[in-house]
Amino acid sequence: MTTAVALRPFAHAWFCYFAAIGAFSLYAPLWFRDQGLSALAIGSIASLQSWTRVFAPYGWAWMADHTNQRRALLRLAGVLCVVFALALALAGRYGVAAVTFCVVLLFIANGAVMPLTEASLAHQLNLASGDGGAGGRYGRTRVWGSVGFMASVVLIGMLLHAIGVLAWPWLEVALWLLLAYALWRLPLMSDPLHHDAAPKGALAVLRQPEVAWFFAGVFLTVLAHVSLYAFFSLFAVSFGMSETAIGLLWSVGVVVEIVFFWTQGHWFERMSMHNWLLLAAVVSALRFGVMAAFGSFIVVLVLTQMTHAVTFAAQHAACITLVARYFPGQLRGRGQALYTTLGYGLSGVVGGVAGGGLIERWGYPAVFWASSGAALLAALCLLRSRRHALRARAG
Repeated sequence: MTTAVALRPFAHAWFCYFAAIGAFSLYAPLWFRDQGLSALAIGSIASLQSWTRVFAPYGWAWMADHTNQRRALLRLAGVLCVVFALALALAGRYGVAAVTFCVVLLFIANGAVMPLTEASLAHQLNLASGDGGAGGRYGRTRVWGSVGFMASVVLIGMLLHAIGVLAWPWLEVALWLLLAYALWRLPLMSDPLHHDAAPKGALAVLRQPEVAWFFAGVFLTVLAHVSLYAFFSLFAVSFGMSETAIGLLWSVGVVVEIVFFWTQGHWFERMSMHNWLLLAAVVSALRFGVMAAFGSFIVVLVLTQMTHAVTFAAQHAACITLVARYFPGQLRGRGQALYTTLGYGLSGVVGGVAGGGLIERWGYPAVFWASSGAALLAALCLLRSRRHALRARAG
């Protein structure tokens, strides 16, 4: 059985990664503004993470699966994150082009972390086996990413309030340094090389009906959540809510996410992974429909934020389990990269652009109605995936 000690390096890596990502997502725009960048430039730079997720994770995973050097590539990515974060700290004086170039390089470098670490952790836990205990251990490891995000948002915010926004890039460098150290300490978790280890390529697996419908459902479920990540704060502000109230609403979602990950083993024994994904899609449709109709009421927003335990935490954990099952052995890294690319890269690009257009034309409720519709379409796709899975099992 995998011990807590063996999983501790992965918990450290997740804590540091999401701490760095959280500090960047929330506070980089303040520093960009302080450097004299326009709102258009800041918005364009913020979208770069989604654009780089379309190609960077799969590129890193392809190299890892073909060279069987997952740990070495993670170490390289950690070092590059530090180098490019340092370059970004110095780039402000050289204008928007220099800042943009450094941000792109930083996102390409950190694009290795999610798929390669998830693949290594899935290998360690043998998630593809369907062992309920493995799912519980995954949740108790992955939860430290959520803890790191919350800790970083709170502590970095307090530090910037005390010493000023100009300190942000150097605090960010420190966080990437911590991540590089955590990645360096990860155990060797590569799959043994066999001539028959990967009889099919990753794209051949993707073309299987069960897998194709699964990824369609994942894309649509995450697409529905882009409205939350990109526009929820602005939506709340449009009803006159204060920054403090908005921060507390975000914290509700993170807290229930942490609780679910910590108790995941208990919950995942009750249903199959396909059923968890279906539940997440249906709850997402209800969540965003209720927000669109009754979002002006604070109690409604509190209750809808509490559903984040199912619509994000349960959905993500079920996805990781199924991806590990669909893409075993030397396909493991590319499978996780496809999940990142199709689930979070393309959806972020499409959702950000389309959501902005909907808001411009019909206002904020429109984007949440669209999210509800996307989640319903996701449920239909996931039903098809489950049907193909049941047929395969019966045959």
